[in-house]
Amino acid sequence: MIIGVTGTNGAGKGTVVDYLVQKGFHHYWVRDFLVAEIEKRGLPVDRSSMRTVANDLRQQYGPSYVIETLYAKAIADGRNGAIESIRVLGEADFLKAHGVPLIAVDADRKLRYERVIARGSATDRVDFNTWVAQEEREWASAAPWDMDVPGVMKRADYTLHNDGTLEELHKQVDEALAKIG
Repeated sequence: MIIGVTGTNGAGKGTVVDYLVQKGFHHYWVRDFLVAEIEKRGLPVDRSSMRTVANDLRQQYGPSYVIETLYAKAIADGRNGAIESIRVLGEADFLKAHGVPLIAVDADRKLRYERVIARGSATDRVDFNTWVAQEEREWASAAPWDMDVPGVMKRADYTLHNDGTLEELHKQVDEALAKIG
């Protein structure tokens, strides 16, 4: 079984995937794929480079290129997999066309920002206003290779709300897995 995971920044996509990993899933992460490409190109590992490189790859090879690559790896590995960070409509459409259920994760914006700052990633060291501006730019794209997180989330089979406890989130994941079968 392969599951796609999408959601807003800091909502808990990684937490959902960590829980899936505890349940025997293998983690396929868009971020790792892009960081490797960014480093190959000698660019700084930051949010701007992530977006630039992702868009370049998607323009060059198609809007679902990154997810197609991770999906092929998951199929070749022959085990349950969670592909984290679906952000482009073409990616969501590719997964849906291959029967992959999509789980979206969302939470309150201020709570998400606090989580992002707490994780201390190099791509997330920004003030709240910059972070909001970056997020909204990622939500407003009309280009087929660029991010449209709200659009992808609308395509999700299950939406988890991560404003509560870890146990509450895990319960929502378990409920979604039970429905997926």
